[in-house]
Amino acid sequence: MMRESGQVRPRQVRRSHVIATAVVAALVSLAVPGCTAASDEARSPGDSGTAAATVPAGTPSAPSAPDPSPTPSYALSTAPRTIPAVREHSPARGPGWKPAAGARVVVPPANAAALADEGKLLAGELGMGFAETADPHTGDVELALGAKTSGPPESYTMTVQGGRVRVTGPDEAGVFYGTRTLKQAVKSAGSAPEGTVRDAPAKPQRGLNLDIARKNFTVGWIEDEMRRMADLKLNQLGLHFSDDQAFRIQSDTHPEIVSTPHLSKADVRRITALAARLHITVVPEIDSPGHLGAVLRAHPALQLRDVQGRAVKGAVDISNPASAKLVDELLREYLPLFPGGFWHLGADEYQALVYRDPQASFPQLARAARQKYGPSARIQDLAEGWLDDRADVVRPAGKTPKAWNDGFFTGGVVQAAKDIQVEYWTGKETGARPPLEYLREGRKLVNLNDEYLYYVLGQPNQFTYPTGKRIYEQWTPLVLRGTTPVPDRYAGQILGARLAVWSDLAGAQTQAQVAEGIRLPLAALAQKVWDARPPQPAWTEFKALADRLQPPG
Repeated sequence: MMRESGQVRPRQVRRSHVIATAVVAALVSLAVPGCTAASDEARSPGDSGTAAATVPAGTPSAPSAPDPSPTPSYALSTAPRTIPAVREHSPARGPGWKPAAGARVVVPPANAAALADEGKLLAGELGMGFAETADPHTGDVELALGAKTSGPPESYTMTVQGGRVRVTGPDEAGVFYGTRTLKQAVKSAGSAPEGTVRDAPAKPQRGLNLDIARKNFTVGWIEDEMRRMADLKLNQLGLHFSDDQAFRIQSDTHPEIVSTPHLSKADVRRITALAARLHITVVPEIDSPGHLGAVLRAHPALQLRDVQGRAVKGAVDISNPASAKLVDELLREYLPLFPGGFWHLGADEYQALVYRDPQASFPQLARAARQKYGPSARIQDLAEGWLDDRADVVRPAGKTPKAWNDGFFTGGVVQAAKDIQVEYWTGKETGARPPLEYLREGRKLVNLNDEYLYYVLGQPNQFTYPTGKRIYEQWTPLVLRGTTPVPDRYAGQILGARLAVWSDLAGAQTQAQVAEGIRLPLAALAQKVWDARPPQPAWTEFKALADRLQPPG
């Protein structure tokens, strides 16, 4: 804010007196240096006061020569404009930072092995050089690892001061997210504001789930989406690559089940390599014991049939040991292909359990349940045991198992293992329970609420395409089912959320239309899983920023 200047009305005085007074005032003002806090902070480190001149005796005094230009004064900075918004910004006075000729992104040699990829990526994005050095210069951006105890996982601190930027974090992901903030700040405003950002995610799992089984998505498209995800600080890509319609990844153990087109293993390695550089974990999913139609076309002997001999769509006969053998062979084949720490086992919509009387309709399943788990066991116990057995396959490879919420049953003799994370998508399916029941059992959940976060191609079964506005204004990670949040005391058990693209009617949209359709929903999701607090900008302002950072089309 500018101060109002005082004005004095002219008086009837002699002209000579006015001139004399003006001369004296001018000499005094030149002799006294400015002393405001703003001008002191704005003075460059090399500036110093002007030394008093030695004047020969008898020589009339003369005012010192004025500075070539006035010392700049800066307003207090405001937080950088990014998606997701930074959680804390300490403002300061100063010019901020923007890329300049000769400036570099630098990484200290001790951190080069860990941070060179992050540094080179940022340097390319901002048109800067890159160097491994412990001696940053004015104008440089320095990336460095701090102590592991310097903050929570994926956190970072970004300081803009003295014409430099310094980004530190306790891990590589945190430093990477600091570079995303810097990139967005420059893109949104042309420069990064003076001051310090301290930032960390509210939820550890944040991302996109992609059905590549029913619609073939190219490697290039998937890579482009991962780059957009990384800029939004999203860190998880679920790949649902097996379903009734197709099986989309090359298999050496069972080539007979693979559809055309499909991803080669080299394609998958290319995807996971980029994902690692962008700090995204790829979560593969072979859904079973349902959604296996593509496998059953090559192995019809494994098809589940009811008491009247009718085939049950997509379902394998889990009383047949050959069914488990085939699925486990696929799991073991693909475990080394996906280096991330999670594996999705599916377990949803096993159609034997939607019959009015499953025990009577599938006597072979009922008999197998009793033989394996005792006289009171039912078909749901056999299905729950199937899930536990598949989890036993993936755990030795260091994977945390996941399954859809309607694969968890209650009231039986077999319970799903406690370490299997619940991917909650619906409360409508047979066997599905309200989210509070899972939370009260102490289970950890990931939110894929089909009311807000399901992008189903063609909008069948009363699904409608989600909008960024609705997610931004109405949804939070606590809203697991429908539109009602669970109590806040369960927030710690909700690990995060993913937007899910399901390709039910694969031809309803092109890849480009899907990318544009999920652009704003992903941005809104990113905001809500990064910061649990209600967002401050109105949707119109948020959308304008999203359009600037990731333009339509």
